[in-house]
Amino acid sequence: MDERKYKIVYLTPALYMAGGVERVLTLKANYFAEHFGYDITIILTDGVGKPVFYPLSPKVKVINLDINFEALWTCSFLKKIVVYLRKQRLYKRRVREELMRLRPDITVSLLRREINFICDIDDGSRKMGELHVNRANYRNFEAGDANPVKNLFAKFWMDSLVRKLKRLDRFVVLTEEDRQAWPELHNVRVIPDPMSFVPTQQSPLTANRVIAVGRYVYQKGFDLLLQAWAVVEKQHPDWQLAVFGQGDRTPYEQQMHALGIDPSRCHLNGPTADIQSEYARSSLFVFSSRFEGFGMVLVEAMSCGLPVVSFACPCGPRDIVSDGEDGLLVASGNVDALAGALSRLMSEERLRRQMAQNALRNAQRFRMEHIAQQWQRCFA
Repeated sequence: MDERKYKIVYLTPALYMAGGVERVLTLKANYFAEHFGYDITIILTDGVGKPVFYPLSPKVKVINLDINFEALWTCSFLKKIVVYLRKQRLYKRRVREELMRLRPDITVSLLRREINFICDIDDGSRKMGELHVNRANYRNFEAGDANPVKNLFAKFWMDSLVRKLKRLDRFVVLTEEDRQAWPELHNVRVIPDPMSFVPTQQSPLTANRVIAVGRYVYQKGFDLLLQAWAVVEKQHPDWQLAVFGQGDRTPYEQQMHALGIDPSRCHLNGPTADIQSEYARSSLFVFSSRFEGFGMVLVEAMSCGLPVVSFACPCGPRDIVSDGEDGLLVASGNVDALAGALSRLMSEERLRRQMAQNALRNAQRFRMEHIAQQWQRCFA
């Protein structure tokens, strides 16, 4: 194993938000600094004066360039162009100054605005990029849109991005499925996200409860889940569904009413600070996303001993769940198939328990120490 003590700089917009990218970056930075002895610096553009959301090791240094790209959110379209170009020039100059001062071994872009210029900075560091969504949904321009101007712009933008990615020493994606979506590139590595916590609780699989976790947005497919549940709840009157997440629940509550779903057995909850306990109080995890970058909640649930029923959506579930071993994968968006798979595992306790044991074992490959070793090899 490579024992060199690398100096690594990460470039990302901010760390004050409770997002998945922020959580994963914090986990990795802390581990690399504490366990590998790497010299880690994170360079930010936004959120000056705001505390980081996820705790950072005191060994990790943070530099905020105070570019404030967030000011663009309130600009008119024409003003946005002028302000963006000015801020982008300032960002490039300040990043160059910092990299020339720090002289890192490796500079990692999280594929935001710096991907446009990072390979032009001759500070001697190797340049890497990490993508935390799948290709199809990175800067989603709605492929197939009838607007020819929008389609032309989307093609121009993607061609330009591919040219920049080709210049990277390494380009890291989260799944094998997404690696295949970049046939133009020969520098792609696959390293999944690490498990966000080491479970201290495991489900005894005694509660007749299905759990789902995610934001109340179109991507997470809770409208499809409710359609499936409307069928399943009639077949299994002793089971409940519990959903946890941030966002506006109103349209889903209206859909429940329209579908005639029993509100005493289907609970649409807000976020919880103790999701482990909720996994431990459940016996089955359901994943209804239309698309993902990875699907960390799948790993979380499996690590707490839950078997999974999931759409085989792009990208993530096929890389995480072994169909028939630790869960059941069904065709993406197929509500009837989702209902059938749920009903099967709700009916067959022996199968559910066997899959739970397999899920516990298979989730271990996503522990931080295993993922960190993959990054160590990537850095070498």
